[in-house]
Amino acid sequence: MDANNMYDLIDQNYGRFTKAERKVADYVLANANNILYTSISDLADLVGVADTTIFRFCRTLKLSGYQEFKMLLAQSSASQNSTNYVLGEKIELYDSVDCVKKKTLAQNIAVLNETCALLTDQMIEQAVEMIKTARNIYLFGIGSSGAVAYAVQCKFLRILPNVIYVSDLHMQTMSSTLLTPADLAIMFSYSGATKDMINIARNAKNNRCKSICVTRYPNSPLADQCDVILPCGSNEGPLHGGSLGAKISQLFVLDVVCSEYIKRNYDQCTRNMEKTAGSISEKML
Repeated sequence: MDANNMYDLIDQNYGRFTKAERKVADYVLANANNILYTSISDLADLVGVADTTIFRFCRTLKLSGYQEFKMLLAQSSASQNSTNYVLGEKIELYDSVDCVKKKTLAQNIAVLNETCALLTDQMIEQAVEMIKTARNIYLFGIGSSGAVAYAVQCKFLRILPNVIYVSDLHMQTMSSTLLTPADLAIMFSYSGATKDMINIARNAKNNRCKSICVTRYPNSPLADQCDVILPCGSNEGPLHGGSLGAKISQLFVLDVVCSEYIKRNYDQCTRNMEKTAGSISEKML
């Protein structure tokens, strides 16, 4: 048996599991591929146990937590069928370049369609109103979600002067402790389970600062700390973290919010866009 293979690891420890943990083990063995795209709360709901049971299951396997469990499960599934998918659910090793191109396009279109279906008018309206009334708008995100936060700042700075993003995690954490009820925090996290982002969200909540969360998982620990959830519709496995599909879905969400904001504040936004565009016109050939 291979101690680094999830299936062997579960088999080795099956006798040590509690009754509830065995339910988790049985579900994992029967639905391994689907679990790669679930949060700890989603898996707990599917199995019919508490979140803490999933965590105890991981600790029984001597893993640090759910993310390490998903990583090992993804590696074990990939090694079982090495000729299968390499970049998501549909792209395979034997695909031609043209086939990869078309499948990638289809995947990204599907991501946008799903995200559009998940977004409700009420979510967008709430987000727009919070942006309109905020004294300052702070964007938070790390890793690939930080790249999204920066791209969103670049878009909003053309129409608003009070959008703030700093890439350094320590600076983000410190600034979150100084948020006020007059501010707005917009947080980007695909998983909604990043410890640092959860800590930032708690700081915002403790300061009674309004908050928006852009995430794949509306039942995640981060989402629980926020006032408005803007869901993005992209499945991202542990071996494909930072996928373009996840970024596209997050950017689409804020693009919709920005467009609605401009529509509702057209005169002001038009003046600001003219000013910002004019300020860099001499930089162009």
